[in-house]
Amino acid sequence: MKVALVGDIGGTNARFALWRDDALHAVQVFATADYSSPEQAIGVYLEAQGVARGELEAVCLAVAGPVSGDEFRFTNSHWRISRASFCAALQIEHLLLVNDFSAMALGMTRLRPEERVSVCAGEADPSRPALIIGPGTGLGVASLLRLEEGRWLAMPGEGGHVDLPVNDARESAIRQVIAEQTGHVSAETVLSGGGLLRLYHALCALDGHTPSLATPAAITDAALAGEPVALAVIEQFCRFLGRVAGNDVLTLGGRGGVYIVGGVVPRFSRLFLRSGFAESFADKGCMSGYFKGIPVYLVTAEFSGLLGAGVALQQALGGPSRV
Repeated sequence: MKVALVGDIGGTNARFALWRDDALHAVQVFATADYSSPEQAIGVYLEAQGVARGELEAVCLAVAGPVSGDEFRFTNSHWRISRASFCAALQIEHLLLVNDFSAMALGMTRLRPEERVSVCAGEADPSRPALIIGPGTGLGVASLLRLEEGRWLAMPGEGGHVDLPVNDARESAIRQVIAEQTGHVSAETVLSGGGLLRLYHALCALDGHTPSLATPAAITDAALAGEPVALAVIEQFCRFLGRVAGNDVLTLGGRGGVYIVGGVVPRFSRLFLRSGFAESFADKGCMSGYFKGIPVYLVTAEFSGLLGAGVALQQALGGPSRV
């Protein structure tokens, strides 16, 4: 493959890189609000890299949402993509759009040892699916399956919208308080940046505290500083995440390992590693023994989505994919 371009586009930021020799080069981050279209932002990026339009062999963009038809509209920004006009503007023949969590899942195939932290020790079964789950703006869930000849199949879903699982009276009370505000309480309702704030207000209501923290970042900072209510919020967040991830592993038969991604958990990784996540993850009654030996990792890599877009493009064009 000659030089290609890969992108990972969210509601706030778009990340672009050149994909050459099986690796990312010249990663840059652009604020989507500063550009009228992805074509404009990519044009600025290519000019900065000294790459002329028409020199790219292909483009792969990871985008949030289902991908089909000629036009894709971004749910969290004013950008949209028409395949025909995009290819004409950038003078390319191959445009691949992939779901952002498919790209995230494929990015797990390229992690370096220093880009993941062991949460639960074990040995992955390469014949079984891996689970990728990530609290961020929402809650992303995907599975990853190894195929023959070093290829991979990433399968995105809508697992963030399953019902939030509760396991005792305290969790049931928390869910009820949140339900009074939101109606249906999905996993994403709690396991996301905004969900952290909902959980904080629910615990304050149940325990008679006056809320004083206004943002997810403030809650995280307070917890890291040892503030008791914020610590309780983080602990409950981790336990809910363990319950959801455990349910997903049972549903998928996911003995290929669990990868926790997204922007939320790494911000309080020290608290997460000593939380009740692992206990809740395997707390499945008669099936608790199923979880013995399943490795769980907290991913700290910065550009997994971009790497996954490169893997997706390489596979789509028939190139080899290394483990």
